[in-house]
Amino acid sequence: MNPGTHEVFNQSTPFSDVNLLAGNPALADALRFNHPQLDLTALHAVGAETGSAAMQRHARLANAFPPQLRSHDRFGQRIDQVEFHPSYHHLLRAALRHRLHATPWTAGTGAHIERAAAFMLFTECEPSVLCPVSMTYAVMPALRANAAIHSAWAPGLASPRYDGRFLPHDRKTGLMMGMGMTEKQGGSDVRANTTRADHDGDDAWGRRYRISGHKWFLSAPMCDAFLILAQAAGGLSCFFLPRLLPDGTVNAIAIQRLKHKLGNHANASSEVEFAAAAAWLVGDQGRGVAQILAMGAITRLDCALGSAGLMRHALSLALHHAGQRQAFGRRLCEQPLMRNVLADLALESEAATALALRLARAVDRSENGDDADGHEAAIRRLLTPLAKFWICKRGSHFAQEAMECLGGNGYVEEQGEGVMARIYREMPLNSIWEGAGNIMALDLLRALRHADAAGALAHELAPLCASGSHLAARVHAALHDVDGGCDEAQARTLARRLALLLQAALLRQHATDAVFDAFTRSRIDAANDVFGLLPAGVDLAAIIARAAPQTVD
Repeated sequence: MNPGTHEVFNQSTPFSDVNLLAGNPALADALRFNHPQLDLTALHAVGAETGSAAMQRHARLANAFPPQLRSHDRFGQRIDQVEFHPSYHHLLRAALRHRLHATPWTAGTGAHIERAAAFMLFTECEPSVLCPVSMTYAVMPALRANAAIHSAWAPGLASPRYDGRFLPHDRKTGLMMGMGMTEKQGGSDVRANTTRADHDGDDAWGRRYRISGHKWFLSAPMCDAFLILAQAAGGLSCFFLPRLLPDGTVNAIAIQRLKHKLGNHANASSEVEFAAAAAWLVGDQGRGVAQILAMGAITRLDCALGSAGLMRHALSLALHHAGQRQAFGRRLCEQPLMRNVLADLALESEAATALALRLARAVDRSENGDDADGHEAAIRRLLTPLAKFWICKRGSHFAQEAMECLGGNGYVEEQGEGVMARIYREMPLNSIWEGAGNIMALDLLRALRHADAAGALAHELAPLCASGSHLAARVHAALHDVDGGCDEAQARTLARRLALLLQAALLRQHATDAVFDAFTRSRIDAANDVFGLLPAGVDLAAIIARAAPQTVD
């Protein structure tokens, strides 16, 4: 029996039943800047559903009851099946219904921007299930290199109807794809891969091979098919490897175990062995690295979007808590030092949103032929590693500071209800997946070697030059260093510098004066990388008011 020793009070209410878009003017303003003609009706529907208590419950259950591997049935036969909690399927069903996967490739201009915003909103609800969604999004353009497979699979991959059944592709209402690139000995150095591809004839899907070897990471192993890398006679090549073969038999993919990860608990990541598994060549032999880089560029966009979405949700939780929790006679949000921290987090979140959506516009315009002078393609090459590096690198620091705003309540996970702790565990994934910080910094150096790089940067940074002579001087100095080249050991320093300047230029164009002023003074003038160091004179109240989430009555 409860002894009734005390009454529970001074606890914030759950942050639920909110429209995640309605309470986020920073996202709405970035959307208007990047796609002025976009009708936000569908995105408001995404924001309402992903902010609902019902969806939050599904997110909690999908993480509290992670996937389980069933390698054999009770008769001892190998089945290699992964079982998920029903909430996992519910979340995936919603993600595909909102067209977060491959459907933008079948739509017109603006579809990738709208999809990017929806991806960010869904990330605030549950990011783990978006791993197979992101991979399905990324592989669609790569499949064009095999016209027969693209014709057979593209309609299912673009379908908004999730189908979790283990059936041949032509009997399902929707399809999903994963990737298998890295091996134990190589990691990001995929040229070290040893998995072998032996030619096995030709059929309706093209050149067929038998794949023998392993993959150290095969994410979402219950996808319908995978793009993998293997060594063929002509070098490292890209192959399409289905779970079920055209005749309905199960392909020779043995799941060795599921990874026990720091975060991303609702998603299954696996180690697999291929025992002469059937696969079909996608593109030309020896072009595997180039093809994986193209797919990686798409998933890197999603890493930036996902980290920006997680930042926004952590900020909302911190603001919601600080608006209700009392300490030392006042609400936390009324405490001067806490206001500095909250405003600083709001700046970081809005800047991340701005940079991620600008990258989404570059992808959209360059893919849809709306790029006559090639500027968007140039910016896409530059922003992909920049956004992936800086936004994802800031994510873990951001989550830690937001967690401190909640104190011990933020650190505790009570039966999966501690959302802030889940966010903190999730943050490092986007920084590591598809190339960690060093890989991104090196990719930036390669992008800067293009003849159009300096001109593209100058165009993007021009709004900053018009904001004051000292900012113009910062831009000119950065462009001078870009022209002069960069020592590889200083690549991270250059990446940080350019990311902050680009974020400031974007905020100048679609944020408030208070946000822009505080961002430039704290990030560019003072170079603060610790939160809560905003200088005197910054309009903390205006910044916090802009970022405060709105609860739906």
